[in-house]
Amino acid sequence: MVRFVSLSSGSNGNCYYIGNESVAFLIDVGIGGRTIRKRLAEVGIPFDSIDFILVTHDHADHIRSLGLFTQRFRKPVYATRTLHKALSHNFCTMGKMTGCVHYLTEGQSEEICGVSVTPFEVPHDATQTVGYHIVISGERFTVMTDLGEVTDDAVFYASKADHLIVEANYDVDMLFGGIYPPQLKARIASGIGHLSNEQTASLIRKANNAALKDIFLCHLSEHNNTPHLAFNTVNETLGKSDSQASLTCLPRMQTSALFEY
Repeated sequence: MVRFVSLSSGSNGNCYYIGNESVAFLIDVGIGGRTIRKRLAEVGIPFDSIDFILVTHDHADHIRSLGLFTQRFRKPVYATRTLHKALSHNFCTMGKMTGCVHYLTEGQSEEICGVSVTPFEVPHDATQTVGYHIVISGERFTVMTDLGEVTDDAVFYASKADHLIVEANYDVDMLFGGIYPPQLKARIASGIGHLSNEQTASLIRKANNAALKDIFLCHLSEHNNTPHLAFNTVNETLGKSDSQASLTCLPRMQTSALFEY
């Protein structure tokens, strides 16, 4: 049985868990170790089951607690060489990951503890940002938490997923009618910023994935989106297709439901 749970999703901190009876891992460590332990316990998952960590990029909301977590629990950290070089200079992780650094290569599948992991680049204004295509016990996950535009790679890996975890960061009207300064609005809406609800819907439509079982909308903005708007925008696209996928908005600051396959 494969389990998925979001422990936190958004600019406040990001951390996702995937595991089965023999292996488990986190994607990003943007929240503290004690919070991770507490939130896993809430859904009946032992903290000690975590075997390794995947990193998507070097923004603080994804790695804020990675250094301390690694220093204390000595878990292997997998990322690209470009990302690991950035992590070696980042205040969150610098000097704290000795002996835990493991390299992945963009576009190449690597087997880690029986899990197939393929990182692929996505456009975002970090040193480097990757999504992951993950196969565990036959279940296929594609994870894209931050990207500024819909790319061919994003569509390709979304088309291969049973379970798609993808950003739906902002509603266009809320963003441009909101209180953010013009420079920040432009950054968010740029090709290296974040996906709008409409762009996320477009990605799913282009992927045209009849095998898709679940869509999890992640990284919703606190000020520029609502779960209702994100859900309705993407759900309208699903209604115009033959997709039978279940649609869920992941909560920003708490544990999601536990999903089992």
